[in-house]
Amino acid sequence: MAPFTGRPSALRVAVASIAMLGNLGCHAVHSDRAVVCPQACRSNVPVEPSAPRELTKVILPPYRIEPPDVLQIDAVRVIPKFPYKLRLLDSLVIQVTGALPDAPIGGTYVIEPSGAINLGNPYGLVRVQGMTVEEAKLMIDRQLRQVLRDPVVSVSLGEIAGKQQIAGQHLVAQDGTVTLGSYGNVLVVGQTLQEAKSSIEQYLSQYLQEPEVSVEVFAYNSKNYYVITQGAGLGDGVTRFPVTGNETVLDAISQINGLTSISSTQIWIARPGYAPSGCDQIMPVDWIAISQRGDPATNYQLMPGDRVYVAEDKLVSTDNFLAKLISPIERVLGVTLLGSSTVFNLKNGGFNNGNGGF
Repeated sequence: MAPFTGRPSALRVAVASIAMLGNLGCHAVHSDRAVVCPQACRSNVPVEPSAPRELTKVILPPYRIEPPDVLQIDAVRVIPKFPYKLRLLDSLVIQVTGALPDAPIGGTYVIEPSGAINLGNPYGLVRVQGMTVEEAKLMIDRQLRQVLRDPVVSVSLGEIAGKQQIAGQHLVAQDGTVTLGSYGNVLVVGQTLQEAKSSIEQYLSQYLQEPEVSVEVFAYNSKNYYVITQGAGLGDGVTRFPVTGNETVLDAISQINGLTSISSTQIWIARPGYAPSGCDQIMPVDWIAISQRGDPATNYQLMPGDRVYVAEDKLVSTDNFLAKLISPIERVLGVTLLGSSTVFNLKNGGFNNGNGGF
């Protein structure tokens, strides 16, 4: 229902007075700087002078990996342990001297799903799956001698399929692991990027010779701050944004395109568990000073888990409350008046059109 814009009735003024008195219960009268009444663990911990602000930002601690972050893991060095058995989709670099002039053999050949490499016509397929590189060389040489007189065969391992499985984006699952294809899962939750790199390389060393990978965060999904806008009795809004280490209160408000018509300039940060006492901390924000005077004193740097709370305009909230309270009464009275009018007209022989009849 749209906010009431007409002249307030005596009933609305009375209800408004009661509602405003009710708002003075636990919370003190708010100024532009938020003052929240003390509770069990909320002891109005003062804001430290050294708290990071717009012009005195700090570097956040090393990033700790948590679900559902997405990691970019790329294989830098992937050398299989000896003796390596060829698998599907592995590639071999094959060079043959003495091949037919119109059917040369040279280049990279991938092991097909059938377990064989295709040397083309007239040489055909050579099954090499499960063999070492040396065994594959002997098998290729034997196949070619059925067509060629005295071929000289050179075979080397080109690229293993496992490298393709390692490279790319990897989601940190609910159990805190990342999946490395056929190599299995590696636990990385709670680790820094350097620790995750070491864990992955140590795990891969079971299958590879001195493996080396690079690990970066592709998507920061686990460290967020929240902007909560009080809805003036029509429901609060909550928007989540990832923490990149450089956001301030002004950045947070700009992310939601500024304050709305139902918002007040009463803003604070609710910071969970960062106070010296281990309790949550309320950090008042002077929005007028930040926006109109460029004062960075309360333009705090945001930390993971921070809640930027934008309070409602109390007048708009009271008007919406009254609208919701009075609307059912007006609806009931309207139906009653309509029914009474209909009965009256029926008793008097219908609606009077000015001539005493219909």
